[in-house]
Amino acid sequence: MDKRPIGVFDSGLGGLTTVKKLAELLPGENIIYLGDTGRVPYGPRSKETIIKYTSQGAAFLAGFDIKAMVIACNTACSAAFEILESTYDIPVYEVVNIPAKAAVKHTDNKRVGVIGTAATIRSGAYETTLKKLSPDLTVLSVPCPLFVPLVEEGWIDPVDEAALVIAERYLEVLREAKIDTLILGCTHYPLLREVISKVIGPGVKLIDSGAETAKQVASDMAQLGLLAENDTNGSIKYFVTDSIGSFSKHASRFLESDVYGMVEQITLE
Repeated sequence: MDKRPIGVFDSGLGGLTTVKKLAELLPGENIIYLGDTGRVPYGPRSKETIIKYTSQGAAFLAGFDIKAMVIACNTACSAAFEILESTYDIPVYEVVNIPAKAAVKHTDNKRVGVIGTAATIRSGAYETTLKKLSPDLTVLSVPCPLFVPLVEEGWIDPVDEAALVIAERYLEVLREAKIDTLILGCTHYPLLREVISKVIGPGVKLIDSGAETAKQVASDMAQLGLLAENDTNGSIKYFVTDSIGSFSKHASRFLESDVYGMVEQITLE
Protein backbone atom coordinates (compact mmCIF):
# COMPACT_ATOMS: atom_id res chain seq x y z
CA MET A 1 0.00 0.00 0.00
CA ASP A 2 1.32 3.43 -0.99
CA LYS A 3 -0.78 6.47 -0.08
CA ARG A 4 1.49 8.99 -1.81
CA PRO A 5 -0.30 10.95 -4.56
CA ILE A 6 0.13 10.78 -8.32
CA GLY A 7 1.27 14.07 -9.88
CA VAL A 8 -0.08 15.28 -13.22
CA PHE A 9 1.42 18.23 -15.09
CA ASP A 10 0.00 20.08 -18.08
CA SER A 11 0.68 23.36 -19.81
CA GLY A 12 -2.96 24.33 -19.43
CA LEU A 13 -6.25 22.45 -19.30
CA GLY A 14 -5.94 19.48 -21.64
CA GLY A 15 -4.34 17.23 -19.05
CA LEU A 16 -7.65 17.21 -17.21
CA THR A 17 -8.81 14.57 -19.69
CA THR A 18 -6.00 12.39 -18.33
CA VAL A 19 -6.98 13.20 -14.73
CA LYS A 20 -10.57 12.22 -15.46
CA LYS A 21 -9.49 8.84 -16.84
CA LEU A 22 -7.07 8.25 -13.94
CA ALA A 23 -9.83 8.98 -11.43
CA GLU A 24 -12.11 6.50 -13.20
CA LEU A 25 -9.48 3.75 -13.28
CA LEU A 26 -7.94 4.47 -9.85
CA PRO A 27 -10.76 5.88 -7.69
CA GLY A 28 -8.82 5.33 -4.47
CA GLU A 29 -5.79 7.38 -5.50
CA ASN A 30 -4.97 10.96 -4.51
CA ILE A 31 -4.02 13.15 -7.47
CA ILE A 32 -2.17 16.48 -7.57
CA TYR A 33 -2.81 18.41 -10.80
CA LEU A 34 -0.79 21.41 -11.94
CA GLY A 35 -1.84 23.41 -14.97
CA ASP A 36 0.58 26.14 -16.10
CA THR A 37 -2.33 28.26 -17.28
CA GLY A 38 -0.40 31.50 -16.90
CA ARG A 39 2.08 30.54 -19.64
CA VAL A 40 -0.08 28.47 -21.96
CA PRO A 41 0.18 27.73 -24.87
CA TYR A 42 3.52 25.93 -24.99
CA GLY A 43 3.12 25.02 -28.66
CA PRO A 44 4.64 28.16 -30.24
CA ARG A 45 7.52 28.40 -27.74
CA SER A 46 11.14 27.32 -28.22
CA LYS A 47 12.32 23.91 -27.03
CA GLU A 48 14.52 25.56 -24.39
CA THR A 49 11.59 27.50 -22.95
CA ILE A 50 9.36 24.42 -22.92
CA ILE A 51 12.04 22.47 -21.05
CA LYS A 52 12.40 25.29 -18.51
CA TYR A 53 8.67 25.58 -17.87
CA THR A 54 8.11 21.82 -17.72
CA SER A 55 11.02 21.35 -15.33
CA GLN A 56 9.60 24.00 -13.00
CA GLY A 57 6.22 22.28 -13.02
CA ALA A 58 7.75 18.87 -12.35
CA ALA A 59 9.75 20.26 -9.42
CA PHE A 60 6.57 21.70 -7.91
CA LEU A 61 4.80 18.34 -8.11
CA ALA A 62 7.82 16.49 -6.73
CA GLY A 63 7.52 18.64 -3.61
CA PHE A 64 4.39 16.66 -2.66
CA ASP A 65 6.36 13.40 -2.38
CA ILE A 66 4.49 11.90 -5.32
CA LYS A 67 4.91 8.23 -6.26
CA ALA A 68 4.50 8.76 -10.02
CA MET A 69 4.46 11.71 -12.41
CA VAL A 70 2.42 12.08 -15.59
CA ILE A 71 3.43 14.75 -18.10
CA ALA A 72 -0.01 15.11 -19.67
CA CYS A 73 1.06 17.58 -22.34
CA ASN A 74 2.29 16.30 -25.70
CA THR A 75 4.32 19.44 -26.34
CA ALA A 76 6.10 19.18 -22.98
CA CYS A 77 6.74 15.46 -23.51
CA SER A 78 8.28 15.93 -26.92
CA ALA A 79 10.76 18.47 -25.52
CA ALA A 80 11.47 17.50 -21.92
CA PHE A 81 10.49 13.89 -21.14
CA GLU A 82 13.97 12.38 -21.30
CA ILE A 83 15.31 15.06 -18.97
CA LEU A 84 12.57 14.47 -16.41
CA GLU A 85 12.87 10.70 -16.60
CA SER A 86 16.56 10.93 -15.75
CA THR A 87 15.98 13.49 -12.98
CA TYR A 88 13.40 11.69 -10.83
CA ASP A 89 13.61 8.23 -9.28
CA ILE A 90 9.87 7.60 -9.59
CA PRO A 91 7.94 6.38 -12.65
CA VAL A 92 7.54 9.28 -15.10
CA TYR A 93 4.93 8.88 -17.83
CA GLU A 94 4.56 10.67 -21.15
CA VAL A 95 1.79 10.81 -23.74
CA VAL A 96 3.72 9.89 -26.91
CA ASN A 97 5.11 6.33 -26.78
CA ILE A 98 2.08 4.73 -25.15
CA PRO A 99 -0.52 6.01 -27.68
CA ALA A 100 1.92 5.27 -30.51
CA LYS A 101 1.94 1.60 -29.44
CA ALA A 102 -1.87 1.64 -29.37
CA ALA A 103 -1.97 3.07 -32.90
CA VAL A 104 0.35 0.37 -34.23
CA LYS A 105 -1.86 -2.25 -32.62
CA HIS A 106 -5.06 -0.91 -34.14
CA THR A 107 -4.08 0.03 -37.70
CA ASP A 108 -4.96 -2.44 -40.45
CA ASN A 109 -3.80 -0.58 -43.54
CA LYS A 110 -0.57 0.76 -41.96
CA ARG A 111 -1.61 4.37 -42.58
CA VAL A 112 -1.59 6.40 -39.36
CA GLY A 113 -2.35 10.09 -38.90
CA VAL A 114 -1.13 12.35 -36.09
CA ILE A 115 -2.58 15.72 -35.10
CA GLY A 116 -1.14 18.00 -32.43
CA THR A 117 0.23 21.44 -31.64
CA ALA A 118 2.82 23.05 -33.89
CA ALA A 119 5.62 22.18 -31.44
CA THR A 120 4.58 18.54 -31.10
CA ILE A 121 4.38 18.04 -34.85
CA ARG A 122 7.61 19.99 -35.42
CA SER A 123 9.44 17.74 -32.96
CA GLY A 124 8.73 14.64 -35.04
CA ALA A 125 8.36 12.66 -31.79
CA TYR A 126 5.40 10.62 -32.97
CA GLU A 127 6.85 9.87 -36.41
CA THR A 128 10.12 8.68 -34.87
CA THR A 129 8.37 6.50 -32.31
CA LEU A 130 5.89 5.02 -34.77
CA LYS A 131 8.60 4.18 -37.29
CA LYS A 132 10.68 2.46 -34.61
CA LEU A 133 7.69 0.38 -33.61
CA SER A 134 6.67 -0.47 -37.19
CA PRO A 135 9.04 0.64 -40.00
CA ASP A 136 6.51 -0.11 -42.74
CA LEU A 137 4.00 2.45 -41.47
CA THR A 138 3.01 5.49 -43.48
CA VAL A 139 2.72 8.37 -41.01
CA LEU A 140 1.08 11.68 -41.86
CA SER A 141 1.27 14.52 -39.33
CA VAL A 142 -0.77 17.72 -39.31
CA PRO A 143 -0.50 20.64 -36.85
CA CYS A 144 -3.91 21.84 -35.62
CA PRO A 145 -3.12 24.93 -33.50
CA LEU A 146 -6.69 26.28 -33.48
CA PHE A 147 -8.12 23.15 -31.87
CA VAL A 148 -6.90 24.19 -28.40
CA PRO A 149 -8.68 27.59 -28.36
CA LEU A 150 -11.80 25.93 -29.80
CA VAL A 151 -11.88 23.56 -26.83
CA GLU A 152 -11.18 26.27 -24.29
CA GLU A 153 -13.98 28.40 -25.75
CA GLY A 154 -16.33 25.45 -25.54
CA TRP A 155 -16.89 25.20 -29.30
CA ILE A 156 -16.84 21.41 -29.37
CA ASP A 157 -20.28 20.46 -30.62
CA PRO A 158 -20.37 18.49 -33.92
CA VAL A 159 -23.01 20.91 -35.22
CA ASP A 160 -20.88 23.98 -34.41
CA GLU A 161 -20.08 25.56 -37.77
CA ALA A 162 -16.79 27.15 -36.66
CA ALA A 163 -15.44 23.86 -35.29
CA LEU A 164 -16.46 21.95 -38.41
CA VAL A 165 -14.94 24.46 -40.83
CA ILE A 166 -11.60 24.46 -39.00
CA ALA A 167 -11.59 20.67 -38.68
CA GLU A 168 -12.36 20.27 -42.39
CA ARG A 169 -9.39 22.47 -43.30
CA TYR A 170 -6.97 20.60 -41.01
CA LEU A 171 -8.14 17.05 -41.63
CA GLU A 172 -8.75 17.09 -45.38
CA VAL A 173 -5.26 15.81 -46.23
CA LEU A 174 -5.59 12.95 -43.72
CA ARG A 175 -8.97 11.92 -45.08
CA GLU A 176 -7.64 11.93 -48.64
CA ALA A 177 -4.66 9.82 -47.52
CA LYS A 178 -7.12 7.15 -46.33
CA ILE A 179 -5.66 6.72 -42.86
CA ASP A 180 -7.47 4.19 -40.66
CA THR A 181 -6.03 5.33 -37.31
CA LEU A 182 -5.58 8.87 -35.95
CA ILE A 183 -3.60 9.80 -32.85
CA LEU A 184 -5.08 12.76 -30.98
CA GLY A 185 -1.65 14.13 -30.09
CA CYS A 186 -2.86 16.78 -27.67
CA THR A 187 -4.81 16.16 -24.49
CA HIS A 188 -7.30 18.89 -25.43
CA TYR A 189 -8.39 17.07 -28.56
CA PRO A 190 -10.57 14.32 -27.00
CA LEU A 191 -13.15 17.01 -26.26
CA LEU A 192 -13.38 17.51 -30.05
CA ARG A 193 -13.76 13.77 -30.64
CA GLU A 194 -17.25 14.05 -32.13
CA VAL A 195 -16.23 16.89 -34.44
CA ILE A 196 -13.07 15.09 -35.56
CA SER A 197 -14.90 11.81 -36.09
CA LYS A 198 -17.59 13.51 -38.13
CA VAL A 199 -15.01 15.07 -40.43
CA ILE A 200 -12.46 12.23 -40.69
CA GLY A 201 -15.13 9.53 -41.02
CA PRO A 202 -16.51 6.79 -38.73
CA GLY A 203 -14.11 4.17 -40.07
CA VAL A 204 -11.05 5.88 -38.54
CA LYS A 205 -9.98 4.72 -35.06
CA LEU A 206 -9.20 7.68 -32.77
CA ILE A 207 -6.39 7.15 -30.23
CA ASP A 208 -6.75 9.34 -27.12
CA SER A 209 -3.18 9.94 -25.93
CA GLY A 210 -4.17 10.92 -22.39
CA ALA A 211 -6.56 8.01 -21.87
CA GLU A 212 -4.05 5.48 -23.19
CA THR A 213 -1.43 6.82 -20.79
CA ALA A 214 -3.86 6.69 -17.86
CA LYS A 215 -4.51 3.00 -18.62
CA GLN A 216 -0.76 2.32 -18.50
CA VAL A 217 -0.37 4.19 -15.21
CA ALA A 218 -3.22 2.20 -13.65
CA SER A 219 -1.70 -1.08 -14.81
CA ASP A 220 1.77 -0.19 -13.56
CA MET A 221 0.59 1.02 -10.17
CA ALA A 222 -1.03 -2.36 -9.60
CA GLN A 223 1.96 -4.37 -10.84
CA LEU A 224 4.47 -2.32 -8.83
CA GLY A 225 2.46 -2.55 -5.63
CA LEU A 226 1.97 1.20 -5.50
CA LEU A 227 -1.81 1.33 -5.16
CA ALA A 228 -3.17 3.33 -2.23
CA GLU A 229 -6.01 0.85 -1.68
CA ASN A 230 -8.05 3.53 0.07
CA ASP A 231 -11.39 2.48 1.50
CA THR A 232 -12.86 5.75 0.29
CA ASN A 233 -12.45 7.72 -2.89
CA GLY A 234 -9.17 9.56 -3.32
CA SER A 235 -8.95 13.34 -3.51
CA ILE A 236 -7.83 15.64 -6.33
CA LYS A 237 -6.04 18.92 -5.69
CA TYR A 238 -5.80 21.47 -8.49
CA PHE A 239 -3.09 24.12 -8.83
CA VAL A 240 -2.85 26.75 -11.57
CA THR A 241 -0.56 29.65 -12.41
CA ASP A 242 -3.31 32.02 -13.53
CA SER A 243 -6.96 32.84 -12.83
CA ILE A 244 -8.75 30.38 -10.58
CA GLY A 245 -12.17 31.43 -11.83
CA SER A 246 -11.41 30.86 -15.51
CA PHE A 247 -9.79 27.50 -14.82
CA SER A 248 -12.66 26.35 -12.61
CA LYS A 249 -15.19 27.20 -15.31
CA HIS A 250 -13.35 25.29 -18.04
CA ALA A 251 -12.26 22.42 -15.77
CA SER A 252 -15.83 21.75 -14.74
CA ARG A 253 -16.63 21.20 -18.42
CA PHE A 254 -13.57 18.99 -19.01
CA LEU A 255 -14.28 16.84 -15.94
CA GLU A 256 -18.07 17.00 -16.06
CA SER A 257 -18.04 17.84 -12.37
CA ASP A 258 -17.82 21.02 -10.30
CA VAL A 259 -14.32 22.01 -9.13
CA TYR A 260 -15.19 25.47 -7.77
CA GLY A 261 -13.48 25.99 -4.41
CA MET A 262 -10.97 23.20 -5.09
CA VAL A 263 -8.35 25.22 -7.00
CA GLU A 264 -5.32 27.14 -5.73
CA GLN A 265 -3.20 29.66 -7.64
CA ILE A 266 0.58 29.36 -7.33
CA THR A 267 3.72 30.89 -8.88
CA LEU A 268 6.41 28.80 -10.55
CA GLU A 269 9.03 31.46 -11.32
